[in-house]
Amino acid sequence: MAPSKPSIVFAHGLWADGSCYGKLIPTLQREGHEVVSAQNTLDTLDGDVDAVRRALARVSSPAILVGHSWGGFVITAAGTDARVAGLVYVSALAPDAGETPQDLLGKFAPPPLFSHLDAEDGRLWINRDGISDFCGDLPEAEQQLVWATQVSAGEAVLGASTDDPAWRTKPSWFVVSRQDRAVDPELQRFEAERMGATVVEVDSSHVPMLSHPDVVLDAIRAAARGV
Repeated sequence: MAPSKPSIVFAHGLWADGSCYGKLIPTLQREGHEVVSAQNTLDTLDGDVDAVRRALARVSSPAILVGHSWGGFVITAAGTDARVAGLVYVSALAPDAGETPQDLLGKFAPPPLFSHLDAEDGRLWINRDGISDFCGDLPEAEQQLVWATQVSAGEAVLGASTDDPAWRTKPSWFVVSRQDRAVDPELQRFEAERMGATVVEVDSSHVPMLSHPDVVLDAIRAAARGV
């Protein structure tokens, strides 16, 4: 018997792994969704898209893709898959055809976080003094945990692009973080308006799934009902 609710597949952003959704997954599972959080290597767009498609193969269709930050770029490319019924963007990058992360970030003032990054051997890390620009509305101990468990991002991802953005054909929802210092809130609003997304705004840093999980859960629930 097929599940009565859409499956949920998560794609995480830079400096994170799939556990960044740990405050959402148990609730969604209790509510009857099949849930998988892809583990992206943050090396290339193609590699991360492949990881999401492998995750899609492990759950029933239809599925909702949820992407945070760079994960929004990933679900924009992966979401054309026929198994995907809707897209939820969380403080995300959501490109049009041919746009790179650098193109998107360059449309507005440089995010404060980007002055607190270290580049080593082609990888990007957040400096310890920059973690507040990433997740400054979390308790201090939780901020330090995020810093200590960060996953380095390949510099090459900043030049990635896709030719076929899924939001042009799939219904979309967008959680805008008003206090975001990693992806400008005005950029998020621009993207959401461009795609015609259903929008919710929250007074959050770049990580509302950690600081305001109920808001993000409500957006996912709305998407699940909407498809």
